[in-house]
Amino acid sequence: MHVHVVSGDGEAKYWLEPKIEIAKNYHYSPKQLKLISTLIEQHKDELASAWKYHFGD
Repeated sequence: MHVHVVSGDGEAKYWLEPKIEIAKNYHYSPKQLKLISTLIEQHKDELASAWKYHFGD
């Protein structure tokens, strides 16, 4: 299970399971990655639920 983060500054892919970790990063700074990681941690349950709803278990 993973999520993609895309903006005008770059793109990143994060694994949600078994733990949150970055898979790929294109152009985000370390500071931006820290913020993205924090937001993913805060919303992990919502992201996982949406992923399962869209793709199935």
